[in-house]
Amino acid sequence: MATAILNRQKPVVQPRLPSAPSEYDPQFIEQYSNVLRLYFSQLDNQSGVLSGESGGRFLQFPYGAFSSNQDQTATINTATLMTLNTTDFANDVSISSSEITVVNAGIYNLQFSAQFQNTDTAFQDVFIWLKQNGTDIPGSTGFVSIPNRHAGTDGHTIVGWNYFLSMAAADHVEIYWSISNTAVSIQHIAASGSPTKPATQSVVATMSFVSALPA
Repeated sequence: MATAILNRQKPVVQPRLPSAPSEYDPQFIEQYSNVLRLYFSQLDNQSGVLSGESGGRFLQFPYGAFSSNQDQTATINTATLMTLNTTDFANDVSISSSEITVVNAGIYNLQFSAQFQNTDTAFQDVFIWLKQNGTDIPGSTGFVSIPNRHAGTDGHTIVGWNYFLSMAAADHVEIYWSISNTAVSIQHIAASGSPTKPATQSVVATMSFVSALPA
């Protein structure tokens, strides 16, 4: 993978050129040329990585874009997983139902959103939080209120935010939610007309590689 290749590249260090003798010496010239040859070879190697198909404008960092086209419900006061069933784009990041898994260690930016619906005439609250490898991520809980049903129309809102996560190779992260009233659900909305609009996915999540883990 391109990222792994870049991580293996060592900085090119300026060579210490030998001092020239007072008189011409073919052996010194050969030694001098060898030092420069090695230095330029290292520069060519670095340049090739960055400008070739594995780097530069062709560089492919790990990423994943996923979504769900299913309605999702929860039981009152129960930790419930947001599920994903569609892979839109992926490179060394994958999904298995609710799990978003990375191949490579690194700092990742997880962004997600959910299309909530409330059929009750009062505002209803929702908790959303993250777990990494089955363990709650401290400080990750969000507490939001979903608008009430009004004028004969259910309340709707899209809730979303992002987190930076430190992930080891093969780590996975999941998105949980909890409700206090079953009037609240996560909805997939079909395409509609007047004007023509595409469908709304119930959950959208992306995972983008940001940086290698600090040394």
